[in-house]
Amino acid sequence: MTERARLAVVGAGPAGLAAAIAAAARGVHVTVIDSGADAGGQFYRQPADDLGARRPQALHHQWHTWERLRDGLGAHIAAGRITHLMDHHVWLVERHLNGFTVHALLGPEQERPAEVLADAVLLATGGYEKVLPFPGWTLPGVVTAGGAQAMLKGALVLPGRIAVVAGTGPLLLPVATGLAAAGAEVAALVESADPKAFLRHGRAFAAQPAKLAEGAQYAAALLRHRVRTYAHHTVVEAHGGTAHGGTADGDTAHGGEVRGGQARGGEVRGGERLEAVTVAALDADGRVRPGTERRIACDTLAVGHGMLPHTDLAETLGCRLDGLDVRVDDEQRTDVAGVWAAGETTGIGGAALSLAEGHIAGRSIAARLAGTEPDPRGWAAAARSRTRLRRFFAAVDAAYAPPARWTELITDETVVCRCEEVTGGAIREAVDELGAGDVRTVKLLTRAGMGWCQGRMCAPAVAGLAGCALAPSRRPFARPVPLGVLARAGETTGEPEDD
Repeated sequence: MTERARLAVVGAGPAGLAAAIAAAARGVHVTVIDSGADAGGQFYRQPADDLGARRPQALHHQWHTWERLRDGLGAHIAAGRITHLMDHHVWLVERHLNGFTVHALLGPEQERPAEVLADAVLLATGGYEKVLPFPGWTLPGVVTAGGAQAMLKGALVLPGRIAVVAGTGPLLLPVATGLAAAGAEVAALVESADPKAFLRHGRAFAAQPAKLAEGAQYAAALLRHRVRTYAHHTVVEAHGGTAHGGTADGDTAHGGEVRGGQARGGEVRGGERLEAVTVAALDADGRVRPGTERRIACDTLAVGHGMLPHTDLAETLGCRLDGLDVRVDDEQRTDVAGVWAAGETTGIGGAALSLAEGHIAGRSIAARLAGTEPDPRGWAAAARSRTRLRRFFAAVDAAYAPPARWTELITDETVVCRCEEVTGGAIREAVDELGAGDVRTVKLLTRAGMGWCQGRMCAPAVAGLAGCALAPSRRPFARPVPLGVLARAGETTGEPEDD
């Protein structure tokens, strides 16, 4: 299947939708390509209609913004200005002399190919969670914080009955309050950030009163649900026990806001799964304070340590990065002609920042495709919002940094790379043999990061154990691709441009 558009937008989250609507409103034919079954991305994830959620808006705190995006998208689709390709998993964007080819795989099996030809491309590929290992993190019942939220939003499912939410970052607040509102007992919220860090960035936080009000609402919800909060603490270990039957996970969310869902998941009969976690206080250097350990019973641990941007497609196109983020100018243009980027791929900053960047990108693209110089005055309000929010999230990133000594929690027996089952001890041994941290050589010696996920999950831990800063790892494709699809790729589009 081959589609032709003037603009191809990869990603139907806040940034992608804002850009598509802004460009379509100015006469551009847009094709939005997304892996989801519906628009909205991770932030505006919706439960399937057949689940019968009576008030899905209760799971979102920006529902009216989503309604405006949904209605705008629907109007442009009805008018023929936007084509929305759902369940399309993009694995490569090729640049040619006459434009671009977006290669995707269709459906849940991701075996059938599809292509979209375009004159310009917007990358709105979002971000994914940073995973930092610790003893017991591979036990059934341990999920990422975003994974727990996705289960609740998308399937109306609780990952368990008694949950601990832990790690660091603003995502922990909506996850903890969402689980509690849906009927789970949230035994603890364990935040490793030091409260003093927020005082050091007080001016940046004070400049965003709406964000402070949002945080106060979450704090009030935690009090209402009697969720105990442990500040400047971390999870030291997750403990497993033997499951003796019964539904251990996949419970139906039964809070008044989301009743009507059906349980997804299954029964765990026999075998080891999560039964408790040990948490402990941190000292000023980020080390565990001896004697502060406490054990908390739970059947679910939702843990997260921030987000990382998806940059695979941008890197393959040759876009320049600033650290881990795709570099863009004031119009959201990358340094590759015809390629724009917006949202989390240019830096983690939440939905409001993504909307501002997407709107700017859409207006810029419309003008450039029409052969005119964009007028920045047309997006002045969005630009001001972008500046303020970038400053705010720079402070958030600094305040919510993981504990400085988090690698000390990784024992030699802790599995770091789950794909290749590489332990912390194997990585430390490789580093000792090298005499200095070299992530590439460590990967070659241990195979850490060379499995199915290609290092997306274990890269932060491997870099931390190797004593290196986390750096992008350029991959030829954004996801695994069947050999038959690779063999047929490009048959309809000709040869790519030589660089």
